[in-house]
Amino acid sequence: MRSVAAIVVAAGRGVRAGGGLPKQFREIGGTTVLRMALEAFSRHPEVTHAQAVIHSDDTDLAASAVAGLDVLPPVAGGASRQLSVLAGLDALAPRSPDVILIHDAARPFLSPALISRAIRAAEATGAAAPVVAVSDTVWFAGDGATLGDVADRARLRLVQTPQSFNFAAIHAAHRRAASEGRTDFTDDAGVAEWAGMTIESFDGESGNFKLTTDDDFARAEAIAAHRLGDVRVGNGYDVHAFGPGDHVTLGGVRIPHDRALTGHSDADVALHALVDAILGALAEGDIGVHFPPSDAQWRGASSDRFLAFAVERVASRGGRIAHLDVSIVCEAPRIGPYRDAIRKRIAEIAKIDETRVGVKATTSEGLGFIGRREGIAAYATATVRLPGR
Repeated sequence: MRSVAAIVVAAGRGVRAGGGLPKQFREIGGTTVLRMALEAFSRHPEVTHAQAVIHSDDTDLAASAVAGLDVLPPVAGGASRQLSVLAGLDALAPRSPDVILIHDAARPFLSPALISRAIRAAEATGAAAPVVAVSDTVWFAGDGATLGDVADRARLRLVQTPQSFNFAAIHAAHRRAASEGRTDFTDDAGVAEWAGMTIESFDGESGNFKLTTDDDFARAEAIAAHRLGDVRVGNGYDVHAFGPGDHVTLGGVRIPHDRALTGHSDADVALHALVDAILGALAEGDIGVHFPPSDAQWRGASSDRFLAFAVERVASRGGRIAHLDVSIVCEAPRIGPYRDAIRKRIAEIAKIDETRVGVKATTSEGLGFIGRREGIAAYATATVRLPGR
């Protein structure tokens, strides 16, 4: 079966963009540029593996950017873009993909349709690059501030990424270029052409622009605000009673206790409340609508499946989860020692960074059924960003 892999090159320093961070780690609409680019590939149904190539100094930044994504661990790049691509190709070689897409992280707005065109082009030709026509008049530079001749823009094209290739062919070309000391190519099509491959073109996208300056980031923020300008907030609540047992599951984490929570599934009140909060933000009912307790297949089910379902409902509508917050109310067990583990687990299931997960715990000061230690309750809030209308 044909396999497709993607390399996202993110090892540069991005000094012209400002912002105090390499541009691939700056945020647009609350999401890092690198994560946006990787998400485009990880969510595409034809892409088997997505691999980021980073600077060795950016390990922590990259770990945070890719947290929760279904991507391969980032690998360190080289002293040039070309050598960074080679590092990514070497890392993917044991997986033997048939097609490789090579993309610059600084182009975070690529569409699923563009990725599909890149795959089709590589399958048909073995080496291809997306291009867009030049709409402005182009002059050749003269001496000083003067202008020289006018270029024939009908013959000019702007080349973008992802560029797509037969994996074995472009890997061999990159290895040969490195062995011969040719490390000055600015893109992979240049490496391929030097190695004797014929480069075909396919339609790029004007929205697939490269982030280079602060003006580019301002434009990107405006696009993100328009695309995800519908901010929704949902609330969720759940409660389960205690019964016989030796542990409770809260936020996907097993916590030793002298009793267990009873319920049709694993009775994880924290995740159940979060599911209802997300579904509420989407106006798509509640957990019982999608996973009715009358259905035997959910008996004893792990609640991470329910949360993953709600998260996927957001993704299917082109949205993002901006923040999740849950408050657990109980007299016992003590939640504090497990708070970080719960945050981490929720972030993993929701495919968001831990900084976007809040977990709090309190008691009911001895009042009511919670005060009598008859059960545990949880309140949750989900903030979701959906494409604007």
